[in-house]
Amino acid sequence: MSDALLVIGGLLALLGGAELVVRAGTGLATRLSVRPIIIGLTVVSVGTSVPELAIGIDAAVNDSPNLAVGNIVGTNLLNFLFILGLSALLIPIAIDRRTLKFDLPAMIASTLVLYLMSLDGILTRLDGALLVAGAVAYTLGLLHVSRRETTEVQEDYTDTVSASSEHRLTRIGLSLVLGLALVVLGAELLVEGAVSAAHALGISDAVVGLTIIAIGTSAPELITTIMSTVRGNRDIAIGNLLGSSIYNIAAVLGLTVLIAPNGVPVSEEVLNADLVLLVAAMAAALPVLVSGARITRVEGGLFVATYVGYLAWLLLTRT
Repeated sequence: MSDALLVIGGLLALLGGAELVVRAGTGLATRLSVRPIIIGLTVVSVGTSVPELAIGIDAAVNDSPNLAVGNIVGTNLLNFLFILGLSALLIPIAIDRRTLKFDLPAMIASTLVLYLMSLDGILTRLDGALLVAGAVAYTLGLLHVSRRETTEVQEDYTDTVSASSEHRLTRIGLSLVLGLALVVLGAELLVEGAVSAAHALGISDAVVGLTIIAIGTSAPELITTIMSTVRGNRDIAIGNLLGSSIYNIAAVLGLTVLIAPNGVPVSEEVLNADLVLLVAAMAAALPVLVSGARITRVEGGLFVATYVGYLAWLLLTRT
């Protein structure tokens, strides 16, 4: 089977499996009487990070850890610069209170912590444990913040969760088993095809992770956020976009580092270019934190242009 077919087939299986896992997870939590807002803030955000987790673990086990790092950094760059920027370009974003006071600071903090941990060129198991501890702390913080959300926000989450969950116990079980099987299969096919293609083209695993895999695994977030923007109800989508990005660093990369036999190396290229851009993108969010203002169309356009320019530079200089 050609590398292209492996990558495409792997992506389709991965995304389909992740959707089934999210539906099963939300359905199970609903049957256990978990509040919809908690399901939306945690289960859905974690569920959208399932493809990145599967790729990270598979890459670590198959001795391609740079692919895992590239995927996480590339996905978060795409989420924050392109998807968030495109949403603001369509309609300016008024940041809601929870995102302003909790999600954005957590996103900035997790990115800075990752950068500082990477300065010595390797993420150790201690780093992984600290990242996972951060994911737990973030989740506990979400549960605390959810108690103070308005009735209107609570109802929005109820509608969202009801539309994206299974309800029958047998269907929940089948969806979970099938979803996990597809995720595992998809990750294996995708990593095999991506690594083979990288070697054939003479490019690094990290570049493949930063581009093809990052764009492919972020497709659901892109579609959800843009559709929510068009429909005029995107607060939940943007909150989950940032939540998923935080879990990508803290939970996904943390678990990958814990599983990798010898830690996860961070190449100088990723450290000095890609991670620096991600930190700079977080710095661009600081004025929003201070002023509580919107992300305007102009700012959204700058975010999108920055990502497109970065992608062009990446393809021209590192392939």
